[in-house]
This record gives sequence, structure tokens and C-alpha cells, in this order.
Amino acid sequence: MSNNSEHLLIVQAQVEPDVEQSWNQWYDEVHLPEILDCPGFVDGTRYVSETDDGRKYLAIYTLDSGDALESGEFASRRGWAEFKAHVTASVLVYSKIRKGSKASVR
Repeated sequence: MSNNSEHLLIVQAQVEPDVEQSWNQWYDEVHLPEILDCPGFVDGTRYVSETDDGRKYLAIYTLDSGDALESGEFASRRGWAEFKAHVTASVLVYSKIRKGSKASVR
């Protein structure tokens, strides 16, 4: 993942244990490659954290612009497919803060 990226798509997910193995296989073999093939997606990396509440997953996608989320390809590929009822997730887009911008905090 490049530190020069202007935009990141951050996906946090928790999956029901009874489908977790199948979901991980689908994510690695189907979903991640499909999303990375969408225009504007540069890179994607997955992480997992073991917590008292079970495993929590994080995917960080590097975007070449905020417009990457507007493509028809992304619209047709996003989501959890047959796992929708078994996944709790949050999805946020972050943009780099530039020195002197309104969002810059000292």
C-alpha cells in the first residue's frame, strides 16, 4: 500500500462463526480480486484481529481517486453476496489531510 495515496476505502467486518471459513475463502478467491479489478482500485490488503468477541476483519483499499466508488463495475461487485445476512460491517472512505486544509489539526 502506497503512503502517497490520496484516498482509502476502509472496510471493517465481523462474520458469524458458522460461515467464517467459507466467507474467508470467497473473500480471498472471488471478492478481493473482483474489487481490485475495478477502475480506480490500486491495492487491497486484509487484516484480522482476535478479540473477546471473536475475529474482526479489516480491509484497506488504496484508491487512485474518490471517483473509484462511482464505477459501474464497483457497484455491481460490492457487497457480501450470499453472506449478507451473516456479516456486520462498516465502510468508510478516508481522504488525505493536506497541510493548511480545514481538516488539518495541530
